[in-house]
Amino acid sequence: MIDAHLAGRLDFVHRLPVKPPLAAGRHELGLFDERDAVLVVPAGVQPRTPTPLMVLFHGGGGSADKILPMMQDLAQARGFLLLAPQSLFPTWDIVIAGNGPDRERLDVALAEVASRFLLDPAHVAFAGHSDGGSYTLSLGPTNGHFVTHMIVSSAGFMSIHMQSGAPQIFISHGTNDEQIPIDRSARVHAAKLEAAGYDVTYVEHDGPHAWRPDIARQAVDFFLGPASYC
Repeated sequence: MIDAHLAGRLDFVHRLPVKPPLAAGRHELGLFDERDAVLVVPAGVQPRTPTPLMVLFHGGGGSADKILPMMQDLAQARGFLLLAPQSLFPTWDIVIAGNGPDRERLDVALAEVASRFLLDPAHVAFAGHSDGGSYTLSLGPTNGHFVTHMIVSSAGFMSIHMQSGAPQIFISHGTNDEQIPIDRSARVHAAKLEAAGYDVTYVEHDGPHAWRPDIARQAVDFFLGPASYC
């Protein structure tokens, strides 16, 4: 039997907070000397009231700084915690050689957030663009015992060796994506996941290999329910 950790299984469990909450704003969590995890806390979060969490994975060669604009304003507007871990190397371990240090670092970051805020067990999302979308597609189904939603933008592949639970999945991809053509990626992924019984919301747009603000808003509505935006 395959080792669960090598398959991407995380050890995270929901728990009661035991540390002081962080103030509203952006925080490096101080967990790692290199490429620390970043947490965005929207104004008005009550640390002992269940709060949605989105974990946002950057693309290849990316960083928290590059990926946070995809969701940061929406986190502020909709009141969800936004965690941006960073791969130890230029992209996520699963893209290079398999689950390893990035899975371990993600577990540490999730535990730190849960030690400061009470998380809503009905609204925990993994999300990402490009390689981050592939990481979401691979880790999400493996950790469906606590991941409730997956938001996938322009992903290239998925590698699933173990399944748990049934997270709802939002997949978007541009029909003009020359870096990762849609015919061999999103359309295939959506069909396979639907055949496996997952609830998939699939969105094609006429863009290139890039996330789009309108699609990001649609994805957050998928995650939290519709809302009015100013």
